[in-house]
Amino acid sequence: MESSVTTLTFQECSLRYGLAPAALHDFLQAGLLRAAPAPETVIIDEPDDLPRLARLHHELGLAPEALDIILAMRQRLVHLQATLARETARVRQLENFLLSGSTVEL
Repeated sequence: MESSVTTLTFQECSLRYGLAPAALHDFLQAGLLRAAPAPETVIIDEPDDLPRLARLHHELGLAPEALDIILAMRQRLVHLQATLARETARVRQLENFLLSGSTVEL
């Protein structure tokens, strides 16, 4: 899975996602966003990161530290779902092998 890195100014973040500069500074301090080399800009590693962060900020009104916990839990859930899908595929492959009556010579 490829990641897409985008750089946005604070003004763009405000216009697109309704995030005030103070909130963006809080997110930067909490490590939820990365600062870009240019002043008043942020780096977005994944396209859904900032919209998700903005939605959680607006809908829940939680502190950046709490949002960090929620995002970490989401990342863990996504990882567990991928692991479950992989293991389910392995089990299905083994079941198909066993049901086909194949024999293995030792």
